[in-house]
Amino acid sequence: DIECLMSEGNKSRTVAATNMNEESSRSHAVFNIILTHTLMHLGSGTSGEKVSKLSLVDLAGSERAAKTGATGERMKEGSNINKSLSTLGLVISALADQGAGKNKTKFVPYRDSVLTWLLK
Repeated sequence: DIECLMSEGNKSRTVAATNMNEESSRSHAVFNIILTHTLMHLGSGTSGEKVSKLSLVDLAGSERAAKTGATGERMKEGSNINKSLSTLGLVISALADQGAGKNKTKFVPYRDSVLTWLLK
């Protein structure tokens, strides 16, 4: 089932030719799997759940417009890709600082891109 869903999702991804790649990915892909394990104790009748979330992420690569030869819509896509990757870097940096105890109150800019909001 998972393989079929991932295949369908990949068909929906935007790809286009650039000077560097004939089938350049023009979008990020995030595939979220949520597993729920329900536990039932037959003796006492109590139950509980264990929930796990797995995110599979395929990021479009950052690009330089001059190398790809991108213009118009392709340049705009490249700019959006670079912005979301830059935001992802800022989120990772803020979380690393918090984890290291450097700045517990540092703002984490999840909402600055759809990618980071989905990964939150």
